[in-house]
Amino acid sequence: MGSILETTMLICFGFSWPLNLIKAYKAKTAKGSSLPFILLIITGYIAGISAKILTHQLNYVLVAYLLNLAIVGLNLVVYFRNASLDKKAETNQEGRKNHNIRIGGLRNV
Repeated sequence: MGSILETTMLICFGFSWPLNLIKAYKAKTAKGSSLPFILLIITGYIAGISAKILTHQLNYVLVAYLLNLAIVGLNLVVYFRNASLDKKAETNQEGRKNHNIRIGGLRNV
């Protein structure tokens, strides 16, 4: 019964990660995302997988852990992609500001 409940918990968490992944990918920004949160979740899944391996409980629950870890790993990849897009957008915005300012603080017309 414990394995069934644990798998249910993992499935519930597991359904939320693909939705988060799609939302983050479409948003094209890392704003609103938390790198420490993603890393904490990954650490938790690694701990769960390690516990299953160390206790020799190699069953279907391990598959749920691995699938969730893979999806959260993709969230991590999208986070870094979005952070890079944010940095490029910020650099482009700064470049436009500098282009519009002349020496002495006068703006181009």
